[in-house]
Amino acid sequence: MLESLFTVQGLISLATLTLMEIVLGIDNLLFISILSDKLPQESQGKARTIGLALALIMRIVLLWTISWIVGFSQPLITNLLGFDLDISIRDLILLAGGLFLIYKSTIEIHEKIEGHVEEADTKSKLSVASAIVQIVFLDIVFSFDSILTAIGLVDDPTKDLVIMVIAVVISLIIMLLFAKPISDFVNTHPTIKMLALTFLLLIGILLVAEAFHKVIPKGYIYFSIAFSLFVESLNMWSRKKQDKKHLKTPPHK
Repeated sequence: MLESLFTVQGLISLATLTLMEIVLGIDNLLFISILSDKLPQESQGKARTIGLALALIMRIVLLWTISWIVGFSQPLITNLLGFDLDISIRDLILLAGGLFLIYKSTIEIHEKIEGHVEEADTKSKLSVASAIVQIVFLDIVFSFDSILTAIGLVDDPTKDLVIMVIAVVISLIIMLLFAKPISDFVNTHPTIKMLALTFLLLIGILLVAEAFHKVIPKGYIYFSIAFSLFVESLNMWSRKKQDKKHLKTPPHK
C-alpha cells in the first residue's frame, strides 16, 4: 500500500484528497465555532480538541470499512410511498444530519434576531459532553459524504486506503490548528456569524435534498458563501476606515 504513495500519481492523489477534505470540512468547522461559543470560555478549547480528535478516529475507522460504507448506498427501501424513490442507509443518515443542521441553524438565527436569550443563560444550557456528541455526530454525517467522494477520486479504494487515511489526518490536523482562530473571528463579528449560520442552513437543505436524490452541486453553495464573505470583508474594511477617520477628526468646539 505504501508503494503507491511514493509515486507522482500517489502524491497528486494525496494533495487532491487533502484539499477536498479541507474544503468539505469548512461547514463542520463553522458548526464547531458556533457551538463552542455557547460553552464557558475555559471549556471551548477542550470541546474543540476532543470533538475533532474523536472525529478523526471515526473517519479513520470508517475508511477501514470502505466496503461496508459503499454498501450503505444500496437501496434499503424501494418505491417509497409509491414514488420512484429508493432510500438507502446513507440517505437516512444524510436526512438526519440535514434536519439537525436546519434545526440548529434556525434556533441560532432566531436567538440572534430576537436577542432575548442572555449570553450567560445560553452558555449554561450546553455541556462539554453535549457539544462533543453533536460535533462527532455531525462529522459522521459529513464523513459519509466526503468518504464516498474520496472513493470516486481514487482508482482502487482498497489499494489507496493509506493515501485516504493520510489525507484525512492532515486535513483534520489543519482544522484543529485553525479551529480557535476561525472560532474567535466568527464569534467576534456578528455579521460573519450570521453568514455562517445561513451557510449551515443551506448545507442542511442541501443534505436533505441529497437524501431524496436531488443533487445540487456544492460549488454553488461554496461560491455563494465565498462571495458573501468577500462583500462583508469590504464592509468591514470600509467601517475600519470610517472609524479611523472619525478618530483623526478633531472634535468641534
